[in-house]
Amino acid sequence: MNYLAEGSTAPEFSIPDQNGEPCSLSQFKGKKVLVYFYPKAMTPGCTVQAQGLRDTKAELDAANVVVLGISPDPVKRLPKFIERDNLNFTLLSDEDHAVADKFGVWGPKKFMGREFDGIHRISFLIDENGVVEKVFDKFKTKDHHEVVLEYLKG
Repeated sequence: MNYLAEGSTAPEFSIPDQNGEPCSLSQFKGKKVLVYFYPKAMTPGCTVQAQGLRDTKAELDAANVVVLGISPDPVKRLPKFIERDNLNFTLLSDEDHAVADKFGVWGPKKFMGREFDGIHRISFLIDENGVVEKVFDKFKTKDHHEVVLEYLKG
């Protein structure tokens, strides 16, 4: 798999958020954006990852970071995830995985001996000018938020 490298310009996108409203990367110009890709809302690993980001929102806000979670889930599934887990950031629906393709995170996976195409759990910290500042590709779901915060603290 060949995902975006640090120093690359992040691709522009506009996909629906949990309310069905279009959300694009360019609307966050001037802020850092953590674009994190996750396979499926309300599954154990994705839940733990989202809860960690939820619980560190104050620190992320202090670092001028907006969080966007992107999955191939349909829009109608996202409000349930937000409500169930009291998530305090935006979730985006990438049903046709076009954005995942642009970031290079859609590809072959193996799970329980089965091979299929899906989202790879990779996060991108995009700087205020739309450039990929940091790629997070090695972390446990329960530690994802800590890895991001450690990087932000320098």
